[in-house]
Amino acid sequence: MFEKLEAMKERFDEITSQMANPSATTDISVYKDLAKERSSLERIVQCYERYKSAKEELSDVREMLEREREKEMVDFLKSEEEKLSRLTEELSRKLKLLLLPPEEYADRDVIVEIRAGTGGEEAALFAGDLFRMYSKYAEKQNWRMEVLSSNPSDMGGFKEVIFSLEGRGVYPRIKYESGVHRVQRVPVTESGGRIHTSTATVAVLPEPSEVDIQINPSDLRIDVFRSSGPGGQSVNTTDSAVRVTHIPSGIIVSCQDEKSQLQNKEKAMRILKARLLEAARKEQAEKEALKRRMQVGSGERSEKIRTYNFPQGRVTDHRIGLTLHKLDEVLEGDLEEIIEALAVEEKSRLLREVGES
Repeated sequence: MFEKLEAMKERFDEITSQMANPSATTDISVYKDLAKERSSLERIVQCYERYKSAKEELSDVREMLEREREKEMVDFLKSEEEKLSRLTEELSRKLKLLLLPPEEYADRDVIVEIRAGTGGEEAALFAGDLFRMYSKYAEKQNWRMEVLSSNPSDMGGFKEVIFSLEGRGVYPRIKYESGVHRVQRVPVTESGGRIHTSTATVAVLPEPSEVDIQINPSDLRIDVFRSSGPGGQSVNTTDSAVRVTHIPSGIIVSCQDEKSQLQNKEKAMRILKARLLEAARKEQAEKEALKRRMQVGSGERSEKIRTYNFPQGRVTDHRIGLTLHKLDEVLEGDLEEIIEALAVEEKSRLLREVGES
């Protein structure tokens, strides 16, 4: 690790020297590349310098301890040794985290799909609760949300709702939401006051770039039809709704929220591309799973990841055994404590894997 860090420091110093040379600004594109590379190295090099400085101080303190005989001074030096030991361990761990390979799709926006699972109308209402929760969380994060497709239920929930989230740090934060969410509560449809369990499925798909997914137009079948609302009633007199079928994979996407056929088609294609990328990612993950067990954040849709228990006012994330007695706050978009705990666990797991390799 330290050989790699020394090489990074040398490269950082080299780039800094090059950028200080007046001739570096003659080619703006080269200068921008240098600035970008220097920026990517800066945090690592700064942390490494602090680590080396702390290690040197620790070494000096230990040398002084070997020579010192006065009790007060020995006590002081031992206290300093303990603080510096903790600091070097903390900086060492931070360096290992900084050296982890960058997360795939870290800079991508996402498409989120929420579908009602078991539980009938109650499951659709719960899907609506989840949609509202993510809307509130996106608002807190200053992300932009756009509904791409929705299939409302008769009582105000959603059989399915698909939306995009755009903004800084979207994918690394929201990716942990993929999986089966379970709710335990007395449904509004239940007169007997019994607690029922219902589910909704969430899928978080990174938005593909043009390089990720290229679709041959001959692989598509595009049908148009009249939009319909809850209960199947017609809400449009023109054939503006669009159904796109990707023939090789069998994936079908329908969009009818917009009045324009072109807009519905554009949204359907965004969803289709995201699903095709997810299918490719899942196939690769299944191959890797043969070599190592799946861990936190795998995003498998079959996982029961979280339970929302209304009678006890608690939320439990089953992947890390975290229980919070703040159900109302979570449903109002206060997800940060859960997401941060999942991120810490994932980083710890990655560090263990680095240590084992």
